[in-house]
Parts: sequence; C-alpha cells; structure tokens
Amino acid sequence: MSSLKKRDNGSWRARYRDQAGKEHARHFARKVDAQRWLDEVTASVVTGTYVDPKTALTTVAEWSATWLRGYENNRPSTVRQARTHLKRINAAFGDRTLKSVRPSEVRAWTARLSAEGLADSTVYALHSRLGQLFSDAVHDGLLPKSPVSRRTAPKAGKQRPYVATTAQVWAIHDAMPPGLQPAILLGAFAGLRVAEAVALRVSDVDWMRGIIRPAIQYPGTELKTEESKTPIAIPQDLALELSKNHTKWGSETLVTNEWGRGLSPYRLEHYFREARANVQGLPEGFRYHDLRHFYASLLISKGLDVKVVQRCLRHSSAKTTLDTYGHMWPDKEESARDAVATVLNARLRDLAHHG
Repeated sequence: MSSLKKRDNGSWRARYRDQAGKEHARHFARKVDAQRWLDEVTASVVTGTYVDPKTALTTVAEWSATWLRGYENNRPSTVRQARTHLKRINAAFGDRTLKSVRPSEVRAWTARLSAEGLADSTVYALHSRLGQLFSDAVHDGLLPKSPVSRRTAPKAGKQRPYVATTAQVWAIHDAMPPGLQPAILLGAFAGLRVAEAVALRVSDVDWMRGIIRPAIQYPGTELKTEESKTPIAIPQDLALELSKNHTKWGSETLVTNEWGRGLSPYRLEHYFREARANVQGLPEGFRYHDLRHFYASLLISKGLDVKVVQRCLRHSSAKTTLDTYGHMWPDKEESARDAVATVLNARLRDLAHHG
C-alpha cells in the first residue's frame, strides 16, 4: 500500500507500508522523484528483493556477530575456524554496511590477501566464508543480492601433492621421538589424519585381525563423517609395531610423549617439523597430512582401483579421490588406442581376405 501527497510547503510526501505493516515515508521536492521512489519500492516488493531501509544499514560486523550465534551449534573446531575467518573479514569490511560492499572490492580484498603471502587455499577459504556470510544475509532479507560470486572467487589453490619417497618416510620415522613413531606409521601406512592419529586408542584396534577402527579425534570428539569411521585393514607386522608403546607404558593411546601420555595435534606437528628439517629433499611445507599422499600413492602403485583407494582413504566420494590423486593412476590412453586398433585391424584383415 502506497500513497503520494503534496504538503503545504510544496514538497511531496511519499509513503508505503511494508509486508509487516510498518510505515515508511520520504519527502521530495519534485513529484516525479517521489513517484520514482515509490515505483522502485513497489517493484522490489513484487520481485522479492525488498529490504527494510533500517535493516539495510546493518554492518558486516553486526551481521557476522548475529550469524556466528546461529553457527555455534557446529563442532567446536569448526566454530573456531569460522571465528578466525570472521576476524579477517571484519578487519576489511566490519564497519561497512552489507549493501555497500561491491564485487570489485571483494576481488581487491582477495588480491591483497594473496599479496600478504597467504596460501591460495587460505584465500579461497576466506572468500568462501565471506560468500556464506552474505548468502545467509540475503536469505535473511538483509540485502537483495550478494556481492560474492564465482566471478569474485580467487583460484582454489589446487596443486598436486608432494609425495615423499619410501626412504624419506622412514627417515622421518627414525627422526621422531620413539613415542611418536607410531604416528608416522599411522599416517603413511593407514592414512590417518593428525587429529585421528593422536586420539587412536588401544581399544580402537582389533589386534588379532589387524583392523583399525577410527572412532574419535582429538580432543575426544566424534569423527565428522561416517566415512571417517571406515575400518582400515593393516598387516600383522604393522600391528606389532603399533603395539610397542602400549606394551612399554600401558598407555590408552598408541601415540605418546616421552612420559607415555597422549598429546595434541599441535605438539605432534611441532615434532614433525623438527624431524622434517633433518630429512633431505622434503619441501619446507611438508606436513603430517602429506603422509596420506604417500599412503594413496602406495595403494595406487599396487594397481588398486579408485573405489578401493577411496575406501582406504575414507573419502566421502570417488570424486574427491580422483580430484586429488587422479594423476597418479597409469595413463590408459595407449591401452584405449590399442583396443580400438585391434578391432579395426581385424576388420581390415577380413576385408583383405575376401577382397
């Protein structure tokens, strides 16, 4: 509902009621300007892009605080990561109203982050978080359209993972303190992630059958997905090596510090970096997680197909496995060419015989 009325002072008063019944009014010197404003408001209501003028003044910092309160029902580690992202986002856009942020500014922001030396994957994650923030703001009726889109996205930073040699894996293993050596075995020969490795308990291993059943991750929380709980088959020799800590200390976990106690992923990564520095040929950015790449390459080199490798790595889909490790499978182009050539050659021989 809208109306236009001329006031005693000669100005024009345009007013309308929004969907909640709240009245909004503005005054214009010219009737044509007042009518144009009402037409724009009416059009936005009809198209579903209407935003309350006062709501439209919400800043990025104000909305991110509201958004985070609704996000806190996620896992603590997930919420911590979101807080870290929002801190950077608010440093750049916090005092800006949501509606004032432009796509060009989003692109300039990601370019600055890259110039600061942040990894491509980190910049991509920050852009995704900003997109999530604005998408939810649109859904909540705070603005009609998000300035974040695929057109503003930086490169994803997908690179072929560095795969350590077998000699390098054993060199890292030998350079680690004895209580932490099982962590290297779990990463390189069972594909466990760092938070899973430090939390793996003696009770999570079927020692007789040689099966690891991951159930929790540090600091004792459930694994994120059902796929992560997929049992992992290991040989008896590996099971024997993994049991040494428990045999010595009677510890609950397989990975322990020098006093036979469990430790955090942060501490394991600390010792891992120290060990890495003593191994020739490993890149500076080589992490514990990269041991999973060695495990994947080991499986692929033995001729295992993508579905089996997916299961062993506990990926949610074969696409994830192929996106990360597809280049490691042997090139089948020549085999395909030979298959077609065989059929065609048989046809040509048949024609020649009957010709």
